[in-house]
Amino acid sequence: MESNAQLIDYLKACSLIKSKAVEIAFEKVDRKEFVPREHALHAYEDSPLPTMGAQTISAPSIVAIMSEALEVRQGMKVLEVGAGSGYQAAVLAQVVGEKGKIYSIERVSLLCEFARNNLERAGVKRVEVICGDGSKGLLEKAPFDRIIVTAAAKKIPRPLVEQLKPGGRLLIPIGESPYFQELVLVEKTRGGKIVEKPILPVVFVPLVGEHAE
Repeated sequence: MESNAQLIDYLKACSLIKSKAVEIAFEKVDRKEFVPREHALHAYEDSPLPTMGAQTISAPSIVAIMSEALEVRQGMKVLEVGAGSGYQAAVLAQVVGEKGKIYSIERVSLLCEFARNNLERAGVKRVEVICGDGSKGLLEKAPFDRIIVTAAAKKIPRPLVEQLKPGGRLLIPIGESPYFQELVLVEKTRGGKIVEKPILPVVFVPLVGEHAE
């Protein structure tokens, strides 16, 4: 695939992009703007790519799956744990619209700057990148309508569950192995009950932080 349009056609053909909102978001966010220059020729491949600090930018198929599973709507406040290159946050920023907001926490300082620069260059608004321990969440901006974690934890960090609104959704890879995890959808009912649902097997870099173990 040699263009963002071809990538979108592929994701739609695979039924990974399902909603019009996510399709429009992918149209507005060119993945090439978020990969390191040395990997620009591979920007539209459906595969993860290295960034820096032993981290990666997720495959477009995973970004599509997670964006759809979150069921983000306009005006929502979303917490992302693991900014990476800023690509996932950029897609979600298009979905939440002008009245929404994305807060993205990144532990690796080099990636914080990388994500900020990518988002600015791509003209993406409504995303604030914060350097810090994402396993703690972001209490000063809580509660959140949606929380997405782009690194694998051995268990669901309690602060993230506590900072999720009733009726909210949290998406996180869970697993003991560095080579295999399960993407888990966590829903908090209006009454505060927590319901977990496995989505699919995945492989993510480990989440590092006080509440990641």
